[in-house]
Amino acid sequence: MAASRSDILIPGYEQVVLHQDTDEGLRCIVALHSTALGPAIGGVRLHPYPSDLAALGDALRLAKGMTYKAAAAGLRLGGGKAVVIADPERKTPALMRAFGRVVESFGGRYITAEDVGTSVEDMDLVAEETASVVGRSTANGGSGDPSPMTALGVFRAHQVVAMELDGLESLEKTSVVVQGAGRVGYQLCRLLAEAGARLHVADLDPAAAARAAADFGARVVEPGWAHVVDCDIFAPCALGAVINDDTLPQLRCRAVAGAANNVLASPAHGEALHRAGILYAPDYLINAGGMIHVADELHGYSAERVLAGIDGISDTLATAFRIARSHGVSTSEAADRIAERRLRAAPVRVATPLATGAPAPITPISPGRHGASRP
Repeated sequence: MAASRSDILIPGYEQVVLHQDTDEGLRCIVALHSTALGPAIGGVRLHPYPSDLAALGDALRLAKGMTYKAAAAGLRLGGGKAVVIADPERKTPALMRAFGRVVESFGGRYITAEDVGTSVEDMDLVAEETASVVGRSTANGGSGDPSPMTALGVFRAHQVVAMELDGLESLEKTSVVVQGAGRVGYQLCRLLAEAGARLHVADLDPAAAARAAADFGARVVEPGWAHVVDCDIFAPCALGAVINDDTLPQLRCRAVAGAANNVLASPAHGEALHRAGILYAPDYLINAGGMIHVADELHGYSAERVLAGIDGISDTLATAFRIARSHGVSTSEAADRIAERRLRAAPVRVATPLATGAPAPITPISPGRHGASRP
């Protein structure tokens, strides 16, 4: 098998690896941000990144977010992420099995799951090569699709947001724009509709938006303009970096609370939302339902235990809002304080050597067929 592996030195990260298997067409990056609380957990995102550096940047942002998400959710897990540089339309079983062998090479230090571009069925394929995978199908001993639990956590967060904004215990007549009507966004629309919210929905796929509109009475809006709709809550549920220098001045919402990872293009945008008087429900606090769901497979899945963990999302978000109010800081800063307090309290762990033996030489990502090494 024509495979190669190189470690990339990134300050603040325990290990970052570029792996490629030319026989199976696999080119991926695995980033382990922290294993202070336990093995690093984080899904595998499969996306046709324009360059290796774009893929690396996404992996690093997402891995750190997983560390904070697991810590804030009270899980004894660290944070990591994998990105596979590929077209989802050309994904093959052999590709996913090859990725499973990459996961196995970390000797249990990295636990993968599905993410954008991958599925429960893909995790069943990965599980043929490694036990370090969660989110498998129920037929294969897993917990199944985590999307409903992610959506439930975000919905509970919307209830906390309504209480913070207006002292309301109900979401009835609350106007919500859901940007992204995929697996999580669709489920969130269902919960909001059942609660009596006034829904707007946007998706790059017109059929997905039309489905949500037909099923839940939502008004369809153009995806590129979803953030400018006048509403109570703007809920980004697709890819990240939605709140950035261009979009932030155009926001006409009272709060931002969505399921997407890395909603903020940079930490500075959390402070900017605070200055603008827009309430922000930090994404890694409120979208942890899916992680709680799949991680419970590690203990023998219990729906009751998962629902109790998702109930904790509301409590943690309310605590973040309270810290922000009492200390005059942004909600993103308050959330970081919650996560970092738990990380600081973690016991010191002895580093585990690579399962593959001696570490590969540390090298920068070089130009390749997937793109140049500079942005």
